[in-house]
Amino acid sequence: MKKILAISLLTGVLFVMPSMILPAGADCNCQADKGFLSVSYSAEKEVSPDTVEFSVSIKTTDKKSMAEASAKNKEISNKIYEYFKSNINTTGGDYIKTSNYNATPIYTYKDNKRFFDRYEVTNNIIVHTKSLDKVSSLIDKSIEMGATNVNSLNFSLSNKDGACEEMLSSAGKNVRKRANVVASSTGATIVGVKNISTSCSLNQRRTNYAYANARLMKAAGSSMDMEAAAPSTDIEAGNITIYANVDASFYVK
Repeated sequence: MKKILAISLLTGVLFVMPSMILPAGADCNCQADKGFLSVSYSAEKEVSPDTVEFSVSIKTTDKKSMAEASAKNKEISNKIYEYFKSNINTTGGDYIKTSNYNATPIYTYKDNKRFFDRYEVTNNIIVHTKSLDKVSSLIDKSIEMGATNVNSLNFSLSNKDGACEEMLSSAGKNVRKRANVVASSTGATIVGVKNISTSCSLNQRRTNYAYANARLMKAAGSSMDMEAAAPSTDIEAGNITIYANVDASFYVK
């Protein structure tokens, strides 16, 4: 997998020389007669994500019984759960979990009066997997099995710490290199580190992937084109950008 696609750099420099000279023999801080040089170095690179997380919702309804709506939901949810489980690598870190289970009566309102409409049960199944090549088929199959909604897909990098450490190590070396260049050009010499601060962040890519099951829409009387409601099987992961920054100050003389 090709990781690094683009790199950009930003460098800032601040050079400060001492403003006070103490008389000979006076007690002082050991760094009091030194100026300091501050350098900042920022970098970014694009990497291909290796992990995706998405969720599908199963919504069932019944006019007469909450128990019946729940039973329908359980039957569909179990089938989808087992399908996901058998098609991801759970031994390699992939996992499935359920969230936001909700069962509630639905009412309509007319002339300030409330009228019972139906019982509704919703269950969300979250899939976390590194099998990016299977995402389209996982989503399509879950819809065929009765999933009523597909929520946004979140693409990320599993080894975030490792990627940041690599970038910060490179940025740290470049900070010192630039500091040496600036110090040398002014006739100064770096003699120590005053302070260093670092930061690293990733912009995890979110794809707004919304789908409403055609059967549910038809039952609700929607006039939306059923073809337009069909799921897209062409899902592109894109890239994730990693941002790293190092600010450092060095003592000079």
